[in-house]
Amino acid sequence: MATPTPLREPTFLILTALARESMHGYGIISDVAALSGGRLALRPGTLYGALDRLTDEGLVERDREEVVEGRLRRYYRLTEAGRSVLVAETERLRRNVEAATQRLRARPAGILAVDPTSRGRLTLPGPIAHPTLRPTGGLA
Repeated sequence: MATPTPLREPTFLILTALARESMHGYGIISDVAALSGGRLALRPGTLYGALDRLTDEGLVERDREEVVEGRLRRYYRLTEAGRSVLVAETERLRRNVEAATQRLRARPAGILAVDPTSRGRLTLPGPIAHPTLRPTGGLA
């Protein structure tokens, strides 16, 4: 079974977690949570299902096993094929971000924009002209 492109976010973050060093399941879960800023909390069943799939696809492989406090820890590492997929996906995402950034910078004046410091609130670029009432009750 081939890895779909684009990668789903959990798959991308699992591969990213393993890019630096081999890790055991709890380490991967913790690193994915950190990488996603806490948005993605993998459950063990989800993680091990993904690791089994990634192993079958040749993107991840078992590195070693050790017993810690009577429990088995199985470590996984990224394969060269996994590294290639992660590099390609990272480049695809980078190009998408670059294209979106260029479009946002080139938008015509007066179009609603999201100020990155506004936490998602929409703002209008430039000053906003407010209508003034005339003494007769009409708009100026």
